[in-house]
Amino acid sequence: MSGPALVGGYAADVLFGDPRRWHPVAGFGQVALAVERVTYKPTRARGALYAYGLVAAAALAGELLARLTARAGAGRGVALAGVTWAALGGRSLAGEARRLATCIERGDLPAARAALPALCGRDPHGLDAAQLCRAAVESVAENTSDAIVGALVWGAIAGPAGVAAYRAANTLDAMVGHRSERYESFGWASAKLDDVMSWPGARASAGLAAVCSPVVGGSPRRTWRTMRSDGSAHPSPNAGRIEAAFAGALGVRLGGVLTYGGVSELRPKLGAGRAPQTRDIHRAARLSWAIGASAAGLSAAARAARTPRVPRAAAARLRRPAR
Repeated sequence: MSGPALVGGYAADVLFGDPRRWHPVAGFGQVALAVERVTYKPTRARGALYAYGLVAAAALAGELLARLTARAGAGRGVALAGVTWAALGGRSLAGEARRLATCIERGDLPAARAALPALCGRDPHGLDAAQLCRAAVESVAENTSDAIVGALVWGAIAGPAGVAAYRAANTLDAMVGHRSERYESFGWASAKLDDVMSWPGARASAGLAAVCSPVVGGSPRRTWRTMRSDGSAHPSPNAGRIEAAFAGALGVRLGGVLTYGGVSELRPKLGAGRAPQTRDIHRAARLSWAIGASAAGLSAAARAARTPRVPRAAAARLRRPAR
């Protein structure tokens, strides 16, 4: 039942969104903060110990949960569905993006700027409507890969342990993987580990963006061509692919100046279309839904194909208590 469990976890996210209380990812973040306070030193070696230890612990927790549910008679699929639901963020992503778009459409730029940190970490102060639209579309694109497809892909590859490890690496990158005086060395391993674990999800997301582009009136050929020609220009080996794919699918131009922590960067241009507008935020959210649903189905099929079938008679013998 591992394959259907991935679809079940995705469906739970679509229907219910993030758990309102006791969110496992938030709990992991609190643990990571506590471990950082104890282990921090501005060295790569200490940062590597921090990152690899926490990701390994998350993977172990996912595997232990699967074994507990299997031993209780519920099967490993229950654990996979639950861990997948906790790891995904598709409903929240679309909801926050549309909330920001609505604020811009009402002309309430202060509210739109206040809403942006729920989508990304860039500085919202002073951004005009066009810059906010671009930030929202770029964030929806990147988080479609990070918060949806990546978790599903790792669920197909390695089950609950894979989903937990991927989400842990992604969370640590967001916490310490950025370039600042404190984390320049300590966060290096977290950033690199996230790059490696996000690689398959980013490529799968970009490919699915091309396949799903007609949902938003886009061209699969243009989407694929834009991803191939512009994606590698981005400083991130993963974000560039999916952002370029969204630019091609939506027929917009992404990239340009952005600011993180008071430091401005000039990102390369992705796509050859017009500047994004509020309607493109809504279109990006629809494209994200289509990509997520496709990824859930494909990941479930891949996981089911990898899961060995146990004959009913053998399964009955395994469940029978020893005498």
